[in-house]
Amino acid sequence: MFDISGKRVTVMGLGTRGGGLGVATYLSTHGAIVTVTDNRTTDQLQEPIASLAGLPIAYSLGGHQERDFTSENADIVIRNPAVRRNSPWLELARTSGVAVEMEMSLFLRRCPAPVIGITGTKGKSTTSALAGEMLKAWRPDAVVAGNMGISAVAHLDAIAADTPVLLEISSWQLEGLDEHGLASHIGVLTNISQDHLDAYDTFDDYADCKRSIAHHMKEIDYLIVNSDDPEAMKAIALTEARIIRFSSVDPEADVVALDREVRWNLDGRSGAIALPDRPHYRGAPLRANVAAAVAAAMVRGAPVEAIEQGLAAFQGVANRSEFVATIDGVDYINDTAATAPAAATAALAALQGRTAHVLAGGSDKKSDLTPLAGALAASAATVTLLDGTATPALEALLRKSGTSITGVFGSMAEAVHAARAVASPGDVVLLSPGCASFGLFRDEFDRGEQFRQAVRSLVPTEEARS
Repeated sequence: MFDISGKRVTVMGLGTRGGGLGVATYLSTHGAIVTVTDNRTTDQLQEPIASLAGLPIAYSLGGHQERDFTSENADIVIRNPAVRRNSPWLELARTSGVAVEMEMSLFLRRCPAPVIGITGTKGKSTTSALAGEMLKAWRPDAVVAGNMGISAVAHLDAIAADTPVLLEISSWQLEGLDEHGLASHIGVLTNISQDHLDAYDTFDDYADCKRSIAHHMKEIDYLIVNSDDPEAMKAIALTEARIIRFSSVDPEADVVALDREVRWNLDGRSGAIALPDRPHYRGAPLRANVAAAVAAAMVRGAPVEAIEQGLAAFQGVANRSEFVATIDGVDYINDTAATAPAAATAALAALQGRTAHVLAGGSDKKSDLTPLAGALAASAATVTLLDGTATPALEALLRKSGTSITGVFGSMAEAVHAARAVASPGDVVLLSPGCASFGLFRDEFDRGEQFRQAVRSLVPTEEARS
């Protein structure tokens, strides 16, 4: 157990969406002397501060202070995932002999149960949520937390040695685990493609970070890896763990999800179950999520009955190919979490030939937009562009391909109305930007909520009502 009682702990980054709430609460209620520091002001953090009312926490807001990162006032600094690894404040802490941890590293140090960790460029949230449904069908006390906005340490006190535990892990959180040589017992790597190149030196740097989920695994551990993805498969050479391959096309993989069924051959156990006919199970990228989730749940010990129940119960994930409404015969789908070109391409593939009007564009993460433009040109009837630093480059690529474009629009409401104007009954209006959200929106979740509000404000036409 990593000792925190009596330790002076600086929580760096509270976050407007409560990213530091869980860890600040846990530390404070387990004997640590906690200081929360954030560049945002008290006014900007009213909601999360109110949630911590009554706890013995000191605040240093509106900017960081050196004393909170040195031995003058800290034994440990907890880095919020939004804080970049090269932050000078973290460097100050390290050079001052102050330990730098993250919520995820704190959790793995103190968790008494084996942990499933799931990462990847795309599909990690859906895979985590689906595997979580399977685990909860087997064990209602299963814990599913992590990068999906659920604090892991908030559940620590309820976890026993046999509790199924699953964490969605981002690249930022992997940095914290790799720094301390920590690993989950079962690691899942869904895929690797370009993303966050505004934060990493090169694509190889980013890919190495994703593959670090395998670095510290031992012979008793399991690495579940996408055999359809060459970049993910490179992780096999980096680990001592037992390898389990999953696929959406290869019947020889250990677990494969095909159009109508999931098959497995694991540790001498083989079988197959029917795959429900649901929108969130259609297309190769989404079936790969199914195969990964089945593999993770089965390796952890979930029985076939729980796998089937989880598949039947799963309704998709908010902000990821989320059905919002049907208006005048047009389906509106919110895929705001597609902040990388590969994710938007997967969302288009899942529509399987339906006429799609796509809302795309946004802020730049230094990704190559050529694959996104190619997918839009091939699969979208029209593209409605949202303003942002990446949008001019995407627009130029689309114009070269002859794609029908509307916009650029400076608000979600304008973009939704423009897409509605060109859509016909039976069509889909899909928000799948392929870019980050900053500029027009606070974050991708704000972007998704504005899309929902804009769609729900649409009034069916007189013709449709009649």
